[in-house]
Amino acid sequence: MRKLALLLVVLASQCAFGAEVKTVRTSLERDRTRVVFDLSDRVDYYVFAMRNPHRVVIDFKQTRSRSPLRLPNTNGNTLKGLRHAVRGKAGLRVVLDLEHAVKVADTLLRPNGEYGYRVVLDLTGSKPAGAGPTLARKPELIAAKSAAPVPPPAAPAQPAAAPRKALRDVIVAIDAGHGGDDVGAIGPSGTYEKDITLGVAREFAAVINEQPGMRAVLTRESDKYLKLRERMSRAREARADLFISVHADAFKDSRVKGSSVYVLSQRGASSEAAKWLADNENAADLIGGVSLDDKDDVLKSVLLDLSQTASIEASIDLGNNVLDALKRLGPVHKKRVQHAGFMVLKSPDIPSILVETAFISNPTEEKRLRNKRFRRKLAEAMFGGVADYFDSNPPPDTRIASQRRYKVVRGDTLSGIASRYAISVSSLKLANNMASEMVRTGEVLNIP
Repeated sequence: MRKLALLLVVLASQCAFGAEVKTVRTSLERDRTRVVFDLSDRVDYYVFAMRNPHRVVIDFKQTRSRSPLRLPNTNGNTLKGLRHAVRGKAGLRVVLDLEHAVKVADTLLRPNGEYGYRVVLDLTGSKPAGAGPTLARKPELIAAKSAAPVPPPAAPAQPAAAPRKALRDVIVAIDAGHGGDDVGAIGPSGTYEKDITLGVAREFAAVINEQPGMRAVLTRESDKYLKLRERMSRAREARADLFISVHADAFKDSRVKGSSVYVLSQRGASSEAAKWLADNENAADLIGGVSLDDKDDVLKSVLLDLSQTASIEASIDLGNNVLDALKRLGPVHKKRVQHAGFMVLKSPDIPSILVETAFISNPTEEKRLRNKRFRRKLAEAMFGGVADYFDSNPPPDTRIASQRRYKVVRGDTLSGIASRYAISVSSLKLANNMASEMVRTGEVLNIP
């Protein structure tokens, strides 16, 4: 048992950090600069180029660097320098400062001979005039054909990189609770919860779809009954970044009022993990982009646990943001995010919350819920929480990640914010037309 416990700790540690960037190497031939990151293990990463100033950003997931990374030389024609910083809890952001705009091709190479995994970037030419930030697709693993540490750019050792995907919209799955024969709670004047939830969900979707870089998906768009697992499945099929289930609470005491926000409890997560591990269909599914079907039972369990833990932590962040926004709209029933084993919250890799918008059993709140204008206010409040969440947690392959914002909190400094995002203070000032480095609590900054 002690050996098994030690193995789990080691595996969890490896999964938590994934890999280490050990060194950075460069080579130059004609108009192409090649940058090679030597890695201790396979990684997931995203690459995108930005302008004003020109730079290439590499976000490594579950990766760290034990020592400072430095370019062996600047290859004056393209590279000016390299910066890196911790991103999130276990990520690493590397920024290559450039002399001019470039096109970026990236490849992840398998170990070959004395060399381990490598991420290879080829920087060539200039972008078309007026082109905006471009994001590389999440790379496929390609086997190297040569043991050379840096294959000559003129004769690449690996197949040409596949066409890149454009930046995508973030997707928010909105689940209108109940539906069809399942009417949900019934208000004093006969209002069905299923009708209220669909009305709020439609308003919520409309608000989200008005925002550049965001798109809403409704699990049900009509008075239709859906099984709880089907609601989860529809969100996963849509590749949703968030899942929000909308409900209207009820209680025997008609005086009870206010909103509440729920996330999955640890007990609910544990029971769902057992089901996933026992279900052959789930074994072939993806957990945060990783297939389980080729993993042994111990590693499956560790990966699933790590994915669920990260998902619950993200759900709590989202729930706190939405609850804070609802507090500004009116009274809340629970001042803190609550934990429960609701079935619809059990997706192991999609941050999920359930919002009890108000008490339909309270005559005053029932009347408000029946009002379209109030439902719009509810939708706008919930969206405010979602926007705050994405400001701090933009998925790296999305349009909003290239137009990030940060809300200043007490104790922040401009240099500290710049360091957090691995950018310079001067570029941060320029993006926000700032004359000084003074920041105010509550101020929203554009992050270049």
